[in-house]
Amino acid sequence: MPVWLRPIEFRVEGRDRLRPLTWTALGGLVLGAVMAVFGLPPVDVHGPLHYLGIMDPLCGGTRSVWAAMSGDPATSWRYNPLGIVLVAGAAGTIVRFVLGAVTGRWINVRVRSWETVVAVGSTLFGVLAVRQQMNADLLSSPPGSFSPVGPLLNALPVLVMLVWLNVRRRRMTAANTRR
Repeated sequence: MPVWLRPIEFRVEGRDRLRPLTWTALGGLVLGAVMAVFGLPPVDVHGPLHYLGIMDPLCGGTRSVWAAMSGDPATSWRYNPLGIVLVAGAAGTIVRFVLGAVTGRWINVRVRSWETVVAVGSTLFGVLAVRQQMNADLLSSPPGSFSPVGPLLNALPVLVMLVWLNVRRRRMTAANTRR
């Protein structure tokens, strides 16, 4: 069977190769639970294009996760279907971790065809972008509600990733010079 027909492979191994994903999932579920108990954040977390009436595929994501964690899948789906996927995926990742910790056998994922994964992911992302733009009336903010906090919060994960990549690059360079 060609690789592009099976782009992702699941393996049961004696070592957890997805530990960072587990911590990310746990952090996301904790944040979602905090929102479910205390409500949505009191700050505007929209990106800059939002104020021009352009809804990106992630618009409504915070409200969607809040609704999913509050037990309201219909509202979650209305705001952004990605919220349900994120909550279910995070819960599945935690179940995977617990089962692995108990049995010593870990379900690990390996991408066999990045081209296929990127093509399918890009297509789904495009469909979600169209869907979210069609729901612009649901997702838009009242006029004059711009806050610089949203764009800064949206930039934070990118900054963290850039710092992490820089630290990793320096470690690899240092390891190569020691050889």
